[in-house]
Amino acid sequence: MAAPIVVHRPLGTGGRRVTVDAHVLGLAHSECDLIEFLRQAGIDETTAEDMVAGDSPLIEWRGGRPHWYKAA
Repeated sequence: MAAPIVVHRPLGTGGRRVTVDAHVLGLAHSECDLIEFLRQAGIDETTAEDMVAGDSPLIEWRGGRPHWYKAA
């Protein structure tokens, strides 16, 4: 089963597209951005912070290193 939260490959200009169930939430340039997108998707802030910091299996990092947002 695919993870519902996907952090896509870093773009050449920096940042990573974030999707939830194929719906684009935005372009994350940092962990703070990712947490904010998860919060806007309905996940409370503490849980979102724990998910990002704890490498939750609900977050799929595609291409590049996890937690890396700089240009590829």
